[in-house]
Amino acid sequence: MIEMNKDVQIVSSFLEASMAPDPVRAATFMSEDVQITFTGGRMMPDPQAITAFNGSRYAWVKKALGDFDWMDRGDHTVVYSNGTLYGEWADGRSFSGNRYLDRFEVRNGKIVRMDVWNDSAEWLLTPEIAKA
Repeated sequence: MIEMNKDVQIVSSFLEASMAPDPVRAATFMSEDVQITFTGGRMMPDPQAITAFNGSRYAWVKKALGDFDWMDRGDHTVVYSNGTLYGEWADGRSFSGNRYLDRFEVRNGKIVRMDVWNDSAEWLLTPEIAKA
């Protein structure tokens, strides 16, 4: 079995806690001054804000985790997570196959930056392109 990079494991554990959703546990993987930017340039102060935002958009949402790619940048590690989102919109319609890409920077065992991109906004604007 291939051993996972320690910073990839931090990101993986954060994502698991986020999907529970357990924002209190998720916060333990982030630095106190973490910079979180969601699709559209929305700044989030902490994982609780992520949970609140997702609660306004989705009845529930989970990630089907794809690959993790990472690179050592000397003083930090950059970790990419890709895959798809599945769940239910706030209006009760189900969805799956919603692509996402998350970029993390991990420094000294904590996530210091998180950038999030996904198809949700496009799918909400043009529902016929969404897969159910």
